[in-house]
Amino acid sequence: MVRPEDIKQLIEAGLPGARAEVTGDGHHFEAVIVSPEFAGKTMVAQHQLVYRALGDRMREEIHALSMRTLTPEEYTGRTA
Repeated sequence: MVRPEDIKQLIEAGLPGARAEVTGDGHHFEAVIVSPEFAGKTMVAQHQLVYRALGDRMREEIHALSMRTLTPEEYTGRTA
């Protein structure tokens, strides 16, 4: 079973400079991902970068991933 920590590590390894916060129950996960790679990209393109970092696990082990993608500037300016 995949753990939130596994997804965090995969994302951060696949997107150098990224920071991820991941929660979930082993099948359904939520993530907040902050990466400079997201700058100037559409939300779809940002999500594709994350899916690429997760590779085959996205199809085989992770049944649902809800994500919020932010640039470092957007993260710094966000409110709670």
